[in-house]
Amino acid sequence: MTAAATPAVTDTQPSLAEVGISSLPLSRFRSVLAADEFADVCARMDRGRALLSDRTVWNVSSTAHGGGVAEMLVSLLGYARGASIDARWMVIGGNKTFFTLTKRIHNRLHGFSGDGGPLGEVERLDYEATLSPNARALCTLIAPGDAVILHDPQTAGLIGPLRALGVPVVWRCHVGVDTPNDLVRGAWRFLEPYVQRADAVVFSRAAFVWENVEMTRTEIITPTIDVFSPKNQAMDEHTIEAILGAAGLRLGGNPTDARAEFVRMDGVHDVVHRRARTIEEQALQPEDAYVLQVSRWDALKDPHGVIAGFAEHIAPCTDVHLVYAGPAVDAVSDDPEGAAVLDQAHAQWKALPSDLRARIHLALLSMEDAEENGAVVNALQRGADIVVQKSVAEGFGLTVAEAMWKARPVVASRLGGIQDQIEHGRSGVLLDDPHDLRAFGTAVTGLLHDHGAAAAMGQAARERVRERFLAPQSLLAYVDLLSRLL
Repeated sequence: MTAAATPAVTDTQPSLAEVGISSLPLSRFRSVLAADEFADVCARMDRGRALLSDRTVWNVSSTAHGGGVAEMLVSLLGYARGASIDARWMVIGGNKTFFTLTKRIHNRLHGFSGDGGPLGEVERLDYEATLSPNARALCTLIAPGDAVILHDPQTAGLIGPLRALGVPVVWRCHVGVDTPNDLVRGAWRFLEPYVQRADAVVFSRAAFVWENVEMTRTEIITPTIDVFSPKNQAMDEHTIEAILGAAGLRLGGNPTDARAEFVRMDGVHDVVHRRARTIEEQALQPEDAYVLQVSRWDALKDPHGVIAGFAEHIAPCTDVHLVYAGPAVDAVSDDPEGAAVLDQAHAQWKALPSDLRARIHLALLSMEDAEENGAVVNALQRGADIVVQKSVAEGFGLTVAEAMWKARPVVASRLGGIQDQIEHGRSGVLLDDPHDLRAFGTAVTGLLHDHGAAAAMGQAARERVRERFLAPQSLLAYVDLLSRLL
């Protein structure tokens, strides 16, 4: 970092904070893995535990909730702690200036200009000024023999100061594109002075590896889901209806005494009681079928295209509804563009004829309790007839794997890691052009009209996740990587 820099940052930033992690037992995967697969998991974790004993593995990210990275860390670090590995999670402090800049970098790593702002020397000074106090605080915590995994562009500037401690530092980039353009390369140039100092750089797929990063320092680790988390755990139909009703997402139509119950990561049973804010003419009725997209309020997730594609090419051919669900926009600290994207979606909805507005529901899910939020998303996905992910850019898109695990047929864009998850025509449908709204509508209506094909696709999707996208697979990949570095 540039020690003598005079930053332009003036707005207040929170300080570095630790996120509590519950220990989770790997033994629960015995019920979903074959016997030989589970035995291999245990043997490899035993070897990793022996090497990592008396060491701490520090993970550093920019937020504790509101995105796939945070969700993965909750589970992966929980299972590491359950295996007696001292894994800890720190969240950096940042201000509005910093997160506006890192959102710009995030967009450009996807090949989009975002807010159109510069990535020059002033921005570098702001970036480093925010990370300097975080680096100083981290350096007081890390002991000789420890290891550090830094997640995404917000943390890349920490690599040098932490590497100077003599501990191995891994930088994990969760975003990328298959075909980089000048915007992508511009973001690479901004981050390159930091990233080049990492001992290893981890990407989600081989196509995402940067042109200027030595292959000998790269590692490919596929993201995975935790099928026992509140977002993915099993739910019966009565519980699904009870949760949707409790969250204000569907009118109650369940005559049983089922409770809106879910199981927390620590095994404690709880109930959903926080209601979502909804933008709708009227609530979903118990008999209403719906198509669902769950995404942050991010232009790269294309809420405009989802709403337009539904209104123009799905609603006229079916009686299905659309639910577009995202987090409450004030709950995601590292995404300053969320409110503007939501406002645009709201304006688009208001401009539709009343009969179409009545079939489109925008939901802002409470993020006050991440596990309760996960249970609501779980119920939404399980209750959907079709789940879509019509992003125009995507790093990996684990909402796809989540829906696949629930045996939902998924229609999604053929880009990023989505195409690694879905086998087109077998475990889902891939859209070659995410901007082609007619093709999007045709794919969704085709599955709505062919229940047999949709059900078969859903079952194939669940098996695909079981084979390739369960949490132990990525956990073991990180343990193996750290074993080599240490």
